Amino acid sequence: MPVPVVQDLGQDRRLIDLGFRETSALIGSYALPLPEGWAIVETGPTRCRDVLLRGLGVAGIDPPEVRKVFVTHIHLDHAGGAGAVMGDLPNAVFYAHESGVAHLVNPARLEASARRAWGPVYDRILGPLVPMDPRRLQPLHGGEVFPLKDGELRVLATPGHARHHVSYFDVRSRAMLTGDSAGVRLTESDRARPAVPPPDLDLDRLFASLDAMTAMEPDRLWYTHFGSYSGAIEELRIYRQSVQEWVDVGLQAARREPTVEAIARALREHEIDRIGREASQRADALEDLVSGVDMAAMGLLRFFEVKGWVRAPAGDA
Repeated sequence: MPVPVVQDLGQDRRLIDLGFRETSALIGSYALPLPEGWAIVETGPTRCRDVLLRGLGVAGIDPPEVRKVFVTHIHLDHAGGAGAVMGDLPNAVFYAHESGVAHLVNPARLEASARRAWGPVYDRILGPLVPMDPRRLQPLHGGEVFPLKDGELRVLATPGHARHHVSYFDVRSRAMLTGDSAGVRLTESDRARPAVPPPDLDLDRLFASLDAMTAMEPDRLWYTHFGSYSGAIEELRIYRQSVQEWVDVGLQAARREPTVEAIARALREHEIDRIGREASQRADALEDLVSGVDMAAMGLLRFFEVKGWVRAPAGDA
């Protein structure tokens, strides 16, 4: 089993590559220094548990030193492993948005929803959900501030991608830990691709969350998918533009044929027109491993139907 890759982000911050689906640079967990001990942001799914624990060792962090574990939201690629690592991090308090806490304590509905979205690959790539001990799980609302060794971590409520999404602003490094609130920024893409999955995508809130992150004036974005990018304000502006493009393309397609297949086909054609077939196919191959075009099409169609912009085909209601 390969040694986990740990990247030094400066100022005693680290990025642990979780090796999701045996592929590098898809899901990362961030380690931040506390006044005493360490915090981590994102656990990844249960299947990444062993890599996360070994990555902490590579980073020079003993599991008992982890005192706080933050997740951006409860989608399984971000928080699915939280219950599985709870016993490995005996001194840690876990934090998630208040509307997601109950689903982490009793994850049956969360797992059922994820199985519908991921289909037959679910067990192989995500793994079982372990119920969390509610005594060690604290709710976040947005607005909380946690001390770091040399600064503070501010919590922003950033719904849109999901109603239970928060982002974290590291004041010392001026980095925004975005989860999925600013999209998926993989190495084969020239910009962050829209992360707009079902079941509770809300584009109005997504754009408002981009405004809230911009107002913090970050210098860098630290993406869960994946890594550190400078020029944060411009990254957020471009992401807004890319989401709006996909909404326009997807809605036009859905009004002709309100199906996931038609929207996904239109989005792929849009990306081919924008960056070329070869570049688009390379990006698709990686992004499909975390949140691809088909899942985006599902999210957009559901949102269009909820807004009343398109009507579901007969029998799909």
